[in-house]
Amino acid sequence: MNPMDFWERMERRGPDTVVVNGVPLGVGSRVRLRPRSNADIFDLVLDGQVAVVEGIEQDDEGAFHVAVTLEDDPGRDLGEARLPGHRFFYSPEEVEPLGPREAAERVSRVLVAGIGNIFLGDDGFGVEVVRRLAGEEAAPGVDVVDFGIRGMDLAYALQRDYDTVIFIDAAPRGQPPGTLTVLEPHLPEGGTAVETHGMDPIRVLRLAAELGRMPARVLVLCCEPATALTGAPDEDVLVGLSEPVRAAIDEAVGLARSLAGEAAGNEERDLT
Repeated sequence: MNPMDFWERMERRGPDTVVVNGVPLGVGSRVRLRPRSNADIFDLVLDGQVAVVEGIEQDDEGAFHVAVTLEDDPGRDLGEARLPGHRFFYSPEEVEPLGPREAAERVSRVLVAGIGNIFLGDDGFGVEVVRRLAGEEAAPGVDVVDFGIRGMDLAYALQRDYDTVIFIDAAPRGQPPGTLTVLEPHLPEGGTAVETHGMDPIRVLRLAAELGRMPARVLVLCCEPATALTGAPDEDVLVGLSEPVRAAIDEAVGLARSLAGEAAGNEERDLT
């Protein structure tokens, strides 16, 4: 086998959907597992469990394989990162699409993503907000993650079955320092170049869309900075938030909690 042929096949995206019992299944679909072989302990334990489709693969012979993660697995993020033990493959005949009533019970998934560089003064606003939120017990369906300046990691995280992503970031908008604003941006047309150690949310969204999936709703909770460093070589490192931005942290945490709770459909409309 030509090594180039192998890597080309490995990089090739699988199909978007596979039809099971007349129902198209794709990323985010909820299914009930029905292993046919019951040949090992995993088949016995997972029989009847509810899982979420993480991807559809097709082998060289044309056979489909449904990659799933368990809905109630505390380490589900490890499965979405394609680590063994939390991600499982089944043939289409071994999964049952959930009916309309069961599907309606699905909790919306929300990603709260902290963005920023803690060495650029107020640019560390988003990192501080998610650090505070991460210390609380999150509601079902809500993930709180500090992405810092890891744009590629965020683009790949958006390939999971999130319904809403909430970016927490510092952004100059001509307001008094410390002013909080909630935006719902529209994705513009353009290229998708993303720096490995840089974070431009718009470019990240473009890349996520090109990779194949992006949450249906994007919100940005931003704070007006008092310091606006760019990371240029001639700038000094500035660790710590300015007084106006630090004073806005408590309100930002409460607002992020409320936005995430509402997006997840929790009755309390809260993260906790």
